[in-house]
Amino acid sequence: MALPIRDRVDAAVGDGLERAMTHHHLRRLRRHDQLAALAPAGEGLWAQTAVPPRDGNALEVLIDGENALPAMAEAIRGAQRHVHICSWNFQPDFDPGPRKSTPIRDLLAEVAERIPVRLLVWAGAPVPVFKPRRGDVKAARDALVRGTKIQCELDAHGRLMHCHHEKIVIVDDEVAFVGGIDLTALAGDRYDSNQHPHKEDEIGWHDASSRLRGPIVRDVAAHFALRWEAVHGEALELPERLAPAGDTTAQFVRTVPEGAYDVLPRGEFSILESYVRALRSARTLIYLENQFLWSPEIVHILEGKLRNPPTDDFRVVVLLPHKANNGQDDTRGMLGRLVAADEDRRNFLAATIMSRTGERSGPLYVHAKIGIVDDAWLAIGSANLNEHSLFNDSEADVVTCDPALARATRLKLWAEHLEGPADGDPATVIDEQWRPTASEQLERRRAGAPLTHHLVELPGVSRRSRRLMGPLDALVVDG
Repeated sequence: MALPIRDRVDAAVGDGLERAMTHHHLRRLRRHDQLAALAPAGEGLWAQTAVPPRDGNALEVLIDGENALPAMAEAIRGAQRHVHICSWNFQPDFDPGPRKSTPIRDLLAEVAERIPVRLLVWAGAPVPVFKPRRGDVKAARDALVRGTKIQCELDAHGRLMHCHHEKIVIVDDEVAFVGGIDLTALAGDRYDSNQHPHKEDEIGWHDASSRLRGPIVRDVAAHFALRWEAVHGEALELPERLAPAGDTTAQFVRTVPEGAYDVLPRGEFSILESYVRALRSARTLIYLENQFLWSPEIVHILEGKLRNPPTDDFRVVVLLPHKANNGQDDTRGMLGRLVAADEDRRNFLAATIMSRTGERSGPLYVHAKIGIVDDAWLAIGSANLNEHSLFNDSEADVVTCDPALARATRLKLWAEHLEGPADGDPATVIDEQWRPTASEQLERRRAGAPLTHHLVELPGVSRRSRRLMGPLDALVVDG
């Protein structure tokens, strides 16, 4: 059925703006000699624009706040030399523990009595219509450091409309946590369990982090040291090398926009390169959990794979929030493009998850940033699949090409979302468990019936409707 002329004009203008934005990014990267991040040359999955991958690491994926936050608190409590933290936002009264009895300020203040505790927090939005506002961030910083020995710097380096989005905890340069979990309850309480029970008057939260030991921790520590010296003027001593702690090879990748820090004038866009390499290589499975699916560069690769599936059992599954925290369609119409590219082959599925206890269900925010390709490549960190994270905000991810770890992480995530075992061939599990469950729950939701499962299919919203608004917003904000 032909689209109304208004929708066709809207789609044409929107697509034109989207092309303008991608060309802008091409020119920008070429100007700063960073085009390899968007158009990587050569074979392999490791990013060439980042520090090299490191052998000999222990990498543990911590899914949801109940597993990640107490682990961070325990590591901080046992620190012997220093604690370093990067966070998008930080609230002194946020409690990372299972008993909700020790606010993070009290924990850090106690540790700071014996060793240095340094925090880097984004200074906040310079335009007061966005949150967190700079005045609120400054007030939180003052409340944190008042009467303590905690050092906390507010980082305003970078592009005007963008932020420092990393979520990093480093203890003694021996253990590091890199992931998507901030030490704040702003926009939602990060402490939630794998069961995601329904919470009255509170949004559920699905997130993830990683716990790292071994040589890669030095790369994470060096990144913190770069930022700390740029903001505070203090050069931090780094370990010469770290002893092996496991058998996993891993790579620290990041986004640092050009011009944010004098020591990195051309920036770094190795998260973008990592995803481009991995998605282009996919043969059987792309599984993405993310807060946003807005990047036209990423969606273009997914479209190509869906139009020309590399194998008969190729599948793409994306897990997203029902709505982004700004209330917009969380894909800017991208789901519709992917549905169209799939052409009813049923190789593509978009889903979300809801909190649920019995017949009571409610919102559950998908905040995790995880990518798994062919059970051979795994990325976890702070980067969303939008232009903010891939080009403009500071971000930190860790990547591994450890097949056993990639598969184990997928199985753990799928068991959580499917509420039961997810063993077996991925295509079969998707066709026989993911799709029927998600489809049934969508129909129940539409009928106003109680949900019987966490997993709900996301329809291909905004297939063409309002195609103009997403690219226009992205060109203004993400460009």
